[in-house]
Amino acid sequence: MNTLSPILKRPKLEHKNDDDDDNNNNNKEDDNNSNHGEEEEEEEDNRQEQEDALVALIEHRTKEVDHLRLRISYYTSQLDEAEKRLQYSQSQLARLRGRDNVLPSKSSLANGTKRVKVEGRSSSPVCISEGSSKSPPQSRIELLTVNPKSSQRIKSSGSGTKAPTSSSYQASPFILTNSDIKARSEKYRRASFNGEVVEIQDRESKRKFEQNEHKELIPLVRNSSSPLTIHCHTSNYISSQHKRKLRCLSLCPANEQLFLTSALDGLVNLWQLQSKGSSATLLSTTDCVSPVQRRWPEDITWHPRGDSLFCAYTADAGDSQISVINLNKTQGRARVTFLEDKPHVKGIINSIIFLPWENACFVTGGSDHAVMLWNESDVENLWKPKALHKNLHSSAVMGVAGMQQKQIVLSAGADKRIFGFDANVGRVHFKHQIESKCMSVIPNPCDFNMFMVQTGTPERQIRLFDIRLRQTEIHAFGWKQESSESQSALINQAWSPDGLSITSGSADPVIHIFDIRHNAQKPSQSVRAHQKRVFKAVWHFSYPLLISVSSDLNVGMHKIA
Repeated sequence: MNTLSPILKRPKLEHKNDDDDDNNNNNKEDDNNSNHGEEEEEEEDNRQEQEDALVALIEHRTKEVDHLRLRISYYTSQLDEAEKRLQYSQSQLARLRGRDNVLPSKSSLANGTKRVKVEGRSSSPVCISEGSSKSPPQSRIELLTVNPKSSQRIKSSGSGTKAPTSSSYQASPFILTNSDIKARSEKYRRASFNGEVVEIQDRESKRKFEQNEHKELIPLVRNSSSPLTIHCHTSNYISSQHKRKLRCLSLCPANEQLFLTSALDGLVNLWQLQSKGSSATLLSTTDCVSPVQRRWPEDITWHPRGDSLFCAYTADAGDSQISVINLNKTQGRARVTFLEDKPHVKGIINSIIFLPWENACFVTGGSDHAVMLWNESDVENLWKPKALHKNLHSSAVMGVAGMQQKQIVLSAGADKRIFGFDANVGRVHFKHQIESKCMSVIPNPCDFNMFMVQTGTPERQIRLFDIRLRQTEIHAFGWKQESSESQSALINQAWSPDGLSITSGSADPVIHIFDIRHNAQKPSQSVRAHQKRVFKAVWHFSYPLLISVSSDLNVGMHKIA
C-alpha cells in the first residue's frame, strides 16, 4: 500500500497542472481582449480629437472666408464709387475742353504767360502748379496772386474773364518754376492761411452733391453671431496744441487731408494729414470766442465746399449765435465773422450741421427746444434762419441731422423724444418716444433709411432706427463704463464709411467699436487709445485710419485693417 501511494497521488497532481494551464490560457485571453478594447477606445479618442480639430479648423477658415468676402465686397463698392467719381471728373474735363475750344485761348496766353491749374481734392487748400496751354482748369475757381503785396488776380480761362496785361506781369511776375511752386506752397502752409489763397467762385450756382448709392444694410442688422473685428496696427499721438479740454473733431468733406479740432480755450485748429495718416501738421489756429461772453464754440460744422467752418455758441445775454470762419482769408476780409440773426431765445445751441441736400443750408438745435433752418441769401455770407419747429420738444434739443433721400430733419432731445420733420411740407413725418434722454442723432452714410441715436441708458447707449418703422428700434447696444456711471453728451459716435460699424468714445480711455451685424449688445471690441476719456473717434473716408481726441489733450492717429 505504501509503495502505491506516490503513484496514486500523481494523477491528481497532473490534473491540477491541467487546471492551471486552463486558467493561464483564460487569463491570457482576457488580457488580450482587454488590450484590444483599450486599443479600440484609444483609437476612438484619437479619431474624436482629430474630428474636433477639423471642425474647429473649418469654423476658423469659414470665418476667414466670410471676412475676405466682406473685404472684397467693401473694396468692390469703393472701386465702383471711385470709378463713378473718375467718370464724373472726366466728363467735367471734356465739357471744359469743349468750351475752351470756343474761347480765344491763344490770346490769353500771350507774352509767355502760362495757365495756372488747380487740382481737385488737393492736400491743402493751396495747390498751384504749372500747366501747358493744352491743359484746361479742372474746376471753376479764382486764383489770387501769390505775391502778398499785390491785389491782382489771375482767373482761369473757364471763368470767361480777360487775362491781365503784360505790364502787370512785369510788375509782379507769376511764371513759377516747380521749385518756386513747392517753396511758396510750403510758405503758405506754414503761414496758417493768413495770406491770399484759393477762393471759390460762382457762389450763386447750386451745389451739386456727389450722391452716394443707397445700400440696404438694415437686413444685415443682428444677422451674425460673430462680429468682424478690426486690427489696430500702430497708433501715433500728437499734441492738440489746445490748453483746455477738447470739444470738437471733424473731417473736411471736400479735402481728405484736412480735419479740425476745437476746445474750451475758444481756439479752432486746422490740421493736415501727412503720410496717409501717419501724422498730422498744424496749419492754422483761429481764435473763435464769442464777442460778448467770450464763449467757445459748442459745435462746429464744415461747409460742404470745405472752404469755411460754421460755429454755434449760446443764445444767452444777447451774444452772437453763429460765426463763420473763412479758411480762404483775403485782403480786406475778416477771418471770423458773426451772423447778425439770433433766432434762438435762450440757452446753449447744442448742435449745428449742414444738410445733405442740393441747396447748401444748415440746421441748429438749441436748449430753447427749437430747431432752426438757415438758408443762404443772395448777399455774400448772409444766412437767414427760419423756425422748423419750436414746441415739438419739451426740453433741450441735443442733436440735429438731415436724411438724404427726403427733406427730413431729425432732432433728438433730452425729453426722450425723436422727431423726423418733413421740411418740404412743414409737418412731422414720424415720432419716437423712448425711456431715456437723447444726446445726438447721426444718419447712416449708406442706408438712407437708418439712423443712430445716442441715449443715456448704460449698456444701451446706442439705438438704431428705421424711418419707415414707427415706435420700433432695430437694435440697441452699448458699453459698461468703469470710471463713471453718468453718460456725457460730450461723448460722441461716428459711422464707418461702409455704414456697417460704429465707433464711440467713452468715459474710460478706450474706443468702443460696434459691428451692427453682430447680434450681441456689447462692443465687438474695445481699443485702449488714450490716457484719459475719449470724446470721439472718427473713420477716415479714404485711408485705413481712425482719428481720436481725448481729455489728455492729444490727437490719436490709429492705423487699422
